[in-house]
Amino acid sequence: MNDLVIRDALIVDGLGNAPRHGSLAVKDGRIVAVGDDVGAGRETVDAEGLALAPGIVDLHTHYDAQLTWDPYANPSLGLGVTTVVIGNCGFTIAPCKPQHRDITLRNLTHVEGMSLDALRTGVDWQFESYPEYLDSLERKGTVPNVASFVGHSSVRTFVLGEEASSRAASAKEVEQMRALVVEAMRAGACGFATSTLEQHNGENGIPMPSRLADDHEMKALTGALGEVGKGVFMLTKGMKSTIPWLEEIAASNGRPVMIAAMFIDPNDPERVFREVGQIGEARARGRELWAQVGCFPLGMEFSLAHPYPLEAFLAWRPAIEAEGSDAYRRVLGDPSFRAAIKAEARTAGVPNRFSYHQFAHMRIMSVERPEHRELVGQCVGDLAAAAGKDPFDWFLDFGLEGELDAMVDCKMFNIDEARLPALLSHPHTAVALSDAGAHLSFLCDADFGLHLLGYWCREKGALSLQDAVRTVTSRVADVYRIPDRGRLVPGAFADLLMFDPATVGRTEKVRAADLPAGASRVTRAPKGVHGVWVNGVRAVGTEGVIEGCGRPGRLIRDFRA
Repeated sequence: MNDLVIRDALIVDGLGNAPRHGSLAVKDGRIVAVGDDVGAGRETVDAEGLALAPGIVDLHTHYDAQLTWDPYANPSLGLGVTTVVIGNCGFTIAPCKPQHRDITLRNLTHVEGMSLDALRTGVDWQFESYPEYLDSLERKGTVPNVASFVGHSSVRTFVLGEEASSRAASAKEVEQMRALVVEAMRAGACGFATSTLEQHNGENGIPMPSRLADDHEMKALTGALGEVGKGVFMLTKGMKSTIPWLEEIAASNGRPVMIAAMFIDPNDPERVFREVGQIGEARARGRELWAQVGCFPLGMEFSLAHPYPLEAFLAWRPAIEAEGSDAYRRVLGDPSFRAAIKAEARTAGVPNRFSYHQFAHMRIMSVERPEHRELVGQCVGDLAAAAGKDPFDWFLDFGLEGELDAMVDCKMFNIDEARLPALLSHPHTAVALSDAGAHLSFLCDADFGLHLLGYWCREKGALSLQDAVRTVTSRVADVYRIPDRGRLVPGAFADLLMFDPATVGRTEKVRAADLPAGASRVTRAPKGVHGVWVNGVRAVGTEGVIEGCGRPGRLIRDFRA
């Protein structure tokens, strides 16, 4: 007898085939039958015509730290995600020597917008090496499945220590790092992740360690993937990491390259399409390059007290160094500081950096002073124009008038939604970029899959239901060589999402103070989700996450070549 049978469902198999009504049977965590007559089950669920699809596979999360205290990977699980990939951008917590733990957490606090108190309180350091970290996750157990990158910045810090963010590595140190990457791959990493993005800075504005790597180091560490014959190279690229250079890496190690973050940038809206075109040319030469794209406008909530998007400016460095001190206000008011910011904001060709375009999409959410209440909901760009001021001057003056803690909401990239479908349906793109687990004070895009199904599929008709499901299930699982997931076929793992196609979608953001040490985060609730099963175990019901579901998730260590 089967363990579970789901009857009367609209089966969307994740492989792009047309949906059809039928039933699905599960035994020992795997799908054993799909069709009209699948036999009896110890447990039977009547789907009542709801859609049944594979669980969403999220390629871009930062749950590395959170999973040590939160096995549910909240809020992703409740939003239909059954497999999370951690370690993106190379921002990981393993390998990590005890003497480097605090600097690792302090860097994460800055580069990924995480609460330092939450990290210091919550991270359970039962590991030092990367294999020990995987063992620790497996021993604790998780509710969703987890695949993990080995991260460049952690590897670099493990070998170079405090100098990881200040100098190039010696040939001997590069070999030590390469050995750590090989060790991690053999222990079960899904690949090697790094960042060369200029905006990725750690504490006090110092570059994240991976940004100090020279060409020799990058090619040696990515070459480790070729040595073990498996794994994906994931890169969040900066200006100097060109597509031709990434093609060279793919040619040398024969492994896939996943390139983030490919947004439609209002400062250069054609750049992403030029680069996707270069990716297509590389693929025609046999190099497997992928563009990682998002399916929504990237927006953030922030204040001038903690202005994460503005810290991407190189000229913002004096403010980063002064943040939290009396000197911070002096820096923000300094005319030379402002002139440098304005000049940089007008510089063309700098990818994914805040520019004057964003002020038209920045609205005031809350204020500190009663006399400013009428400004709530208004656009900063409009307010600056009405005052006859440069938008930067208006915004900084506003902050210095007792409003450093006033919150604004700003749409940054992918604002021109009319062009997004060309990226979502492109054969060389992978839809991800949720950043789940990071930037918790600023955003929550963990529901990207539900947004794709609701907004782009149902409301806009840009994708069929079967193509939308395939986009966030089998397609991305196959890119990362994750076996037997992202599809509803006999033999596949029973990772399942039951949803209502008529209502599924995105809900409004809310704040919850549920992190360790009472820190708060932005989160979202599911909409239209009626059930989530991980390896055949129901983890989400109609009322949300089931707290007593156990730890059905698996640490994925085995990947196809």
